[in-house]
Amino acid sequence: MKAMKIALAAAAATVALSGAAMADELKLSYNIGVTSDYVFRGVSQTQEDPAVQGGVDATYGIGYAGVWASNVDFGTNDPSAEIDFYAGVRPTVGDTSLDLGVLYYSYTKDKGAPGAYSYFEVKAAASRSIGPATVGLAAYYSPEYSTDLGKALYYEVNGAIPVMDKLTVSAALGHQEFDKSTGDYATWNIGATYAVTDKLGLDLRYHDTDEHGLGKIYGSRFVVSLKAAF
Repeated sequence: MKAMKIALAAAAATVALSGAAMADELKLSYNIGVTSDYVFRGVSQTQEDPAVQGGVDATYGIGYAGVWASNVDFGTNDPSAEIDFYAGVRPTVGDTSLDLGVLYYSYTKDKGAPGAYSYFEVKAAASRSIGPATVGLAAYYSPEYSTDLGKALYYEVNGAIPVMDKLTVSAALGHQEFDKSTGDYATWNIGATYAVTDKLGLDLRYHDTDEHGLGKIYGSRFVVSLKAAF
């Protein structure tokens, strides 16, 4: 909790220092979607079953905050839902867009004792355009990861490129590391998103990891998702 307070304070300070550059307008956006399988960093969070998801985001200048939720199934009696809270800033340095923030992943029926599911991360990401493509790097650090796995670090490289009107191909390659576990693994995904309308997107994506021996939820899979943003 102490580390979380420090991260939140740092994000708040950055927002305050950037106040002169912020637009004097609070903007809200909403999203809702369905997916054939909720996959997070290559691993199914729903035992390969569908999920219903949605969230709300607020932006003010370069600052942002939001909440997002999904059903989950870890193969036990609990939890049954995930609710994420996040905040940060998205400044621009030259041609590079940055994203610096903090995220808290909370789960229903989580008692908060050692071995609990809920945890938080700090995030640092950067992206820039190269011709028609966008490429990026991101890193997420947790001082105490879910289910008492200790420190954890996830980092990835990603990219996206429009290939025709309304169709964009994107991919990512990442690696998850744990301090108290031998379950480190690499993960990757590639897929295409089609803009059905200016508010509705259809995504078909292939996910995989290099650790199928950790269980079926680490296996390769195709996922279809439909998401509306407004």
